[in-house]
Amino acid sequence: MNTELAAAAIIAALGLVQVLLPAIEYRRVHGIAYANTARDAPPPRPDSRLLGRLSRAQANLMETAPYFIALALIITVAGSSSSMTRIAALVFVAARLIYLPLYAFGTPYARGLVWTISYGALFALAAGALAAINWAYVLQI
Repeated sequence: MNTELAAAAIIAALGLVQVLLPAIEYRRVHGIAYANTARDAPPPRPDSRLLGRLSRAQANLMETAPYFIALALIITVAGSSSSMTRIAALVFVAARLIYLPLYAFGTPYARGLVWTISYGALFALAAGALAAINWAYVLQI
């Protein structure tokens, strides 16, 4: 398994954790009995700050993880792994692992910086995938 796919596996596992954490906090805040209903009625209590932050962090990862995993697969299948794509994949994973606690603890500026770093790494992966395209073949020129 190459670095990009290993990083994709880590992001998938992180995604599972980020689905679980808000679910746990939701049950803590609203109770297991309410969490097991169809939730047709509003919850008896407002959401906690932590629940909101965990939910937003989860949504944020779900916005970028599919692109990351797709790019990791494209790079692997195309055989275009390079030092740039390997570093970008590792930077993306590291940034996303750092991003979650920063968001959960409400650290505003550092969180934004870490998100920017992760997005830059994602952009570098996209550049690596696009650079591997044989445009003459694709366009049949």
